[in-house]
Amino acid sequence: MENALRNRLMEMAEEDYRRFASSLIPNIDNLLGVRLPALRKLAMTMAKGDWRAYLAEAKDDYFEETMLQGMVIGYARADVEELLRHVAAFVPKIDNWSVCDSFCLGLKFARENQRRVWDFIQPYLASGSEYEIRFGVVMLLEYFVDEEHIDRVLELLDRIDHEAYYVRMAVAWALSICFSKLPEPTLRYLRGSHSIDKFTYNKALQKITELSRIDPDTKAMIRGMRRQ
Repeated sequence: MENALRNRLMEMAEEDYRRFASSLIPNIDNLLGVRLPALRKLAMTMAKGDWRAYLAEAKDDYFEETMLQGMVIGYARADVEELLRHVAAFVPKIDNWSVCDSFCLGLKFARENQRRVWDFIQPYLASGSEYEIRFGVVMLLEYFVDEEHIDRVLELLDRIDHEAYYVRMAVAWALSICFSKLPEPTLRYLRGSHSIDKFTYNKALQKITELSRIDPDTKAMIRGMRRQ
């Protein structure tokens, strides 16, 4: 099964796209060059079959092989506990921002299982691993930026203390999403926070000013909050 799947992925690969995608994902040299929409279509089909057997024997030699596993978990239908077991098995395979973010955004079952998933991601947010933390942060920004969770989300983001670039950028991204959806509590946090490092804080402000729904006066105010 795996050899046939790898051959199929190689047939789907495009050299021009491989070069383009490689420029966006540093330190990754195992790209075949399969476009994400094509991978998603394949994953949807596989999730309708014996996806458990596939995940049990899936290989990770190529970027697309890892990405496909994450997508299949997102499309699979099972109870939340079984899905979370597969999520837990997959997270250690994440070694770049692209797999991390695509995986998180595909875990739609989190919306209907907020309480369980909230508890599940807490250890990742306290991890010392760059991509475990990023996984937790992207899960927060995608599924928990709402009135019920905003204060706790901001508190968790404030606790993260890791120098890795993709952790800092994830926290900045999350803060911009918080501001986009719930500006008042997020602004209070940004004005009062002293824990968040200057790079992450200023990146969050930059991302907020790039939001299309933010009016010019608010953007000017946010730019004036930069740390020197």
